Amino acid sequence: MQHSAWVLIPVAAISAAAYGTTYMTVEQAQAEMFPGTQLTRAFVTLSREQALEIEKRAGVGVHKPQVQAWKSTDGSYFLLDEAIGKHELFTIAVALNANSSIRRIEILDYKESYGYEVRNESWRKQFAGKSSTATLKLGDDIKNISGATLSCRHVTETVKRLLATYDVALKPS
Repeated sequence: MQHSAWVLIPVAAISAAAYGTTYMTVEQAQAEMFPGTQLTRAFVTLSREQALEIEKRAGVGVHKPQVQAWKSTDGSYFLLDEAIGKHELFTIAVALNANSSIRRIEILDYKESYGYEVRNESWRKQFAGKSSTATLKLGDDIKNISGATLSCRHVTETVKRLLATYDVALKPS
């Protein structure tokens, strides 16, 4: 009589991996958000004082001191960061105009089976034109998506943190 060995794999491990979707690479996002524009890497590492100032201005914690930024010759910026859905991190790109207003945001990848509606262009468009002086509060100047509340909140918080990061660490003096 032969015995079969059973291997149990937690369902959460399968579902998280099964829904991972990459919509575009960093290079593709840069080309789409800044067509025909040369971007130069402008990464910075925040000091403790800068991180505290960003947290104060944005009301959102700074998770890592490294800022992934690329700058164009006209003073526009392409910023890259991660936000959390319900369980998994996903990548957000924010394009800033030279006047520090938001040109556009993109979700580059999303790894969960719910909350992906933040990828909808109509929802992301509401960030365009906003700057660090905007409220950027879910349910106020940023509309929520039913069933994607955590993702909406975390995208909004990440964008708010990136705008504060620009003001504190990237903006020309």
